Amino acid sequence: MLKFYYHPLSPIARRVWIALLEKEIPFEAVIVNPKEGEQLKPEFLSLNPFHHIPVVVDGELRILESLAILDYLEAKYTSPSLMPQEPTKIAKMRMVQMVTTNELITKIPALLIASNSPKSDEATSKHIATALDFLSEQLGDSAYFGGNYLSLADITAGAALSLLVRLGVELKEHPAIAAWHERIIARDSWQQTEPDDDSFKIWKKWVSLVIKRRQQQMART
Repeated sequence: MLKFYYHPLSPIARRVWIALLEKEIPFEAVIVNPKEGEQLKPEFLSLNPFHHIPVVVDGELRILESLAILDYLEAKYTSPSLMPQEPTKIAKMRMVQMVTTNELITKIPALLIASNSPKSDEATSKHIATALDFLSEQLGDSAYFGGNYLSLADITAGAALSLLVRLGVELKEHPAIAAWHERIIARDSWQQTEPDDDSFKIWKKWVSLVIKRRQQQMART
């Protein structure tokens, strides 16, 4: 059986978790707790020398990086399909995934810092608004980024947006994205993987501490 190494509070791992549930793929869940340093232990480093989650092991094959894992799952488990076939739609799907990964997920540290500060971060807010403008353009009038059906673009963007909203990002200036977000989070796969408030507070506190330590280390160098 496929093994899925993850942590339930990781937004990057969550996109793979959701895909596994949406495609109804049986898997053995193996929790790796970064708070306890489990990602740095030899047994996990043998799977991923870069000590990141998620990792999927399928027989003799190990796969790092969430987007590569999603592509593998889609290629091996073809039903239900989460990838469009037309070249234009494939390109749009990949753009949504990469913009989410490079322009939204990377703003999580700044959002966490801003949530603990009385000052607003206008540069971060503007950057996120630009990314949401782009996602609105890609969504158009469709129910999902893939048209009428869920795609890997929706899974990647949805796992990120549900977190950003909990960190204070508002979608009211992007009504199409707001409606899409409500549609996404109502799905069973999102409901099953959504952290409760206590778990979210623990994650937020721990990540904020990690960011603070990194800033202190950088200040000393």
